[in-house]
Amino acid sequence: MKTHSILLVEDDELDVISFRRSLKQLGSDYELHTAYNGKEALTFLNNCDETMLPGVILLDVNMPKMNGIEFLKILRTDEKLKHISVFIITTSTENSDRVITEELGISGYILKPLNYNDNSKRADSMESFVQFHLRKIFADREI
Repeated sequence: MKTHSILLVEDDELDVISFRRSLKQLGSDYELHTAYNGKEALTFLNNCDETMLPGVILLDVNMPKMNGIEFLKILRTDEKLKHISVFIITTSTENSDRVITEELGISGYILKPLNYNDNSKRADSMESFVQFHLRKIFADREI
């Protein structure tokens, strides 16, 4: 089975750990890369050849050095990178953040905190996101 690459751009280490834990339940066919902010993410992406680019980016909005919106604006103007599916995962409830990111072509907008402890009972849990959304995105690309 093909290995799928995911880039998680997140400055909260607990969120990174929680996402990694949820992702492990899918098996070894997913490779997770992490970046602490938008600058680190762009460096990572610019150093990837086209065959190694992630299929999905999970992006926090509020980060140091370069926030998620700044990163997304650059990503969407880069011919090599603009096709990558981006999901916003954030604590921001600002409607302006949602509007701007939707205008920049995101695939989804998920508000934190997600339920990391009891994943079986909430549709917005990280487990639910990983099991249904990520699995479906990558399955659709293999058809």
